[in-house]
Amino acid sequence: MKKIISTAKAPSAIGPYNQATSFEKLIFTSGQIALDPVTMEVVNGTVQEQTKQVMENLKAVLEEAGSSFENVLKTTCFLANMEDFVAFNEIYGQYFKAETAPARSTVAVKTLPKNVLVEVEVIAYKN
Repeated sequence: MKKIISTAKAPSAIGPYNQATSFEKLIFTSGQIALDPVTMEVVNGTVQEQTKQVMENLKAVLEEAGSSFENVLKTTCFLANMEDFVAFNEIYGQYFKAETAPARSTVAVKTLPKNVLVEVEVIAYKN
């Protein structure tokens, strides 16, 4: 049975979706952008600053679902500018151990919600 995952430690949905859903042991997060979960305002700054907020938001959702970055199977990463790939990777890589890092796709897109620089979604499993 599908379960809805929701936490106040990550931004609430800004549309008709949930932060995450789970089915049996699998967790599917919605894409997280650089929103501060308290103010719901975009964290302005570099792609590195925005990536840190995105990853902290994902961490909160995963923890609420009974998981962690070690259990992430796949990420899909969206960048507003592929020239930010190296800077994005510097922060993204801090959240995964090399030996357990997930599969990943990274694509450049024309525009992201609220004109942020980065968005990341994950598929993980529960502990």
